[in-house]
Amino acid sequence: MSETDFKVVRLTAQIFQPGEYELRRLAENGIAIVRCDDEDPMAIARAVTDADVVATIGTPLPKLVIDALGKGRARAIARIGTGTDRIDVARATELGILVCNTPYFCAEDMADHVMAMILHFNRWLGPAHRAMQDGDLARARRFIRRTNRMSASTLGLIGFGRSAVHVARRARGFGMRVLATRSRPGAPSDEADALGVEMTDLDTVLRASDYVSLHVPLTRHTVNMIDDAALAKMKPGAVLINTSRGKLVDEAALYRALTQGPIAGAGIDTWSSIDIFVDRIDPPLTPLASLENVILSPHIANGSVQAGFEMIDAVVHNLIDLRAGRMPAAATIVNPEVRPRFPFES
Repeated sequence: MSETDFKVVRLTAQIFQPGEYELRRLAENGIAIVRCDDEDPMAIARAVTDADVVATIGTPLPKLVIDALGKGRARAIARIGTGTDRIDVARATELGILVCNTPYFCAEDMADHVMAMILHFNRWLGPAHRAMQDGDLARARRFIRRTNRMSASTLGLIGFGRSAVHVARRARGFGMRVLATRSRPGAPSDEADALGVEMTDLDTVLRASDYVSLHVPLTRHTVNMIDDAALAKMKPGAVLINTSRGKLVDEAALYRALTQGPIAGAGIDTWSSIDIFVDRIDPPLTPLASLENVILSPHIANGSVQAGFEMIDAVVHNLIDLRAGRMPAAATIVNPEVRPRFPFES
């Protein structure tokens, strides 16, 4: 396919305008984009009817839009980022449309964010800061009496993909014991063995860990995997951290566990109840925001200068492959079971 025949519609919505680096990398590779600023599915459907590829960060692509792609010449949806829960991947697969993403670009950044949250709760910095502001120094001392030093603590990782490996490496540097689960219990454990990570089951991780961090994708099997029953298994005084996908956690159950026990705190970066793809939300955002034993962030664990560059480089590589009629790298394919409506070179 020639450069002039290859049409990429870049969905921008409110906060996803292409930046200087993205525009430069696209221009360097002769890839032109047509911007679509709409968020209404009907308007998006009209804009993508003759697209070869739709590139998106966080704009939802429901069935209506996917069906419009299926009526045209679209061969792929290129997610600029990792999660695809805003894309009707099942419908795209039915219509022979490839869905690809940019995995791994933020694995180190997520690990940094997890460790920042662990360190926050280990020293209870937020409550200490607010206690100092209020002049209530005794309150700060009450919080710090709850904590064990890092080297006497256990971190449990639910999932042992790329970001979890980076968290384990950091945690081991603090002398923490690290437990982890994985989706394939019999998979090789060379990396875990090298780091001194103990592979085990979910119940053990929940019951034995002082800090539990989520590192699994969102699937029909993992929706609300952290519910009342799972939280009840956690150690008294433990902390839950979610930088993965919001819908992994039942937020109402989490509120109950934080206010009634058994857990002592939670660090949440991804949400099921909050649309974080906007610039401002009027408070109160969520009942969790009222709790002193919670630290909240708006889906920024994936952010850094380096992550931004790597994400754009990855999507540009995908677009280059798609323009050439090649299947992008296997690690980027979200729906490998798809039967492409237009054949790709291997």
